[in-house]
Amino acid sequence: MRMIRYGLIGACILWSQLGLAQTNTCKNTAYLTFDTGNMAVAEYIAQVLKQQNIKATFFLANEKTKQGGYSLDDSWKGYWQARLQEGHRFGSHTYDHSYWVQDAGESDVLLRPQFGKNAGKAIRFDQAQLCTEISKVSTRFQELTGKPIDPIWRAPGGKTSPRLIAMGERCGYRHIGWSPSGFLGDELDSKRFPNSKLLEQASRGLKNGDIAIAHLGIWSREDPWAPAVLEPLIENWKKRGFCFALIPN
Repeated sequence: MRMIRYGLIGACILWSQLGLAQTNTCKNTAYLTFDTGNMAVAEYIAQVLKQQNIKATFFLANEKTKQGGYSLDDSWKGYWQARLQEGHRFGSHTYDHSYWVQDAGESDVLLRPQFGKNAGKAIRFDQAQLCTEISKVSTRFQELTGKPIDPIWRAPGGKTSPRLIAMGERCGYRHIGWSPSGFLGDELDSKRFPNSKLLEQASRGLKNGDIAIAHLGIWSREDPWAPAVLEPLIENWKKRGFCFALIPN
C-alpha cells in the first residue's frame, strides 16, 4: 500500500464536537484510522483503544479473515456492535476491497476486486456500480448493527484518481486518505522494517492534524505490528501532547 497525501483538517478548533480522548494537555490532534485487513489482531486493537480511551475511525471491506470467513459475516456481528456502542466511527473500504486500476472511457473506472465473484479481474464500473460497491458496506453494517456507516470511504491501497474521488462524492461519500507521516507501516516487510524501527519512526513523525493508518490484521507481515507497537506508540504520542479525534462527516 502506498502513502497518499491527504492530511485532513487543521484540528484543534474541532475539539468540542469531535469527541477527543480528552485531557487539558492537548497540544496536537490526530485521527487514528484502521482498515479491516485479515482481522487477526482486531480484538487486541479494540482492547487497547478502550484502555487508552481513544475513539478511532474504521474503514470496512468484506475481507477474508485469518480466523476463517469474512470480516462482515455474521461471526463478526458482536465485534462491530461493540465498537459502535463504544462510539467509534465507520466508513467504507469498498465491499470487495476493490483497487482502482485506471479511468475508463469518458466516465467510468476500472477496479480490481480482491474478493468476491470477480476477484483478481479488472472490472469496469460505471457511476451506479461504484455507488453500489461503496454503499454495500453500509447496507451490510446496518444489517449487523442496526446503524449505517458514516458518509466517508477510503480506496484500497490509497489508489485513486480525481475521477474516482468525484464519483464517490456523487454517491454521497467523501474520500479519506492518510498523511505521509501517519503511515504506520504495519504491512511492511518485518525484516526490513522491524517493529522497533516502526515504533521509533511513528513516535516522532506524527504531526498535528495527521490521519494515521493501520490494519486490524495484515497478511504481508510475519511479525505482527499491533501487539508490539500500538500501545507504546499511543503512549508516546500522548507524551507529545496528542489527543485523538474522529474523522468528521
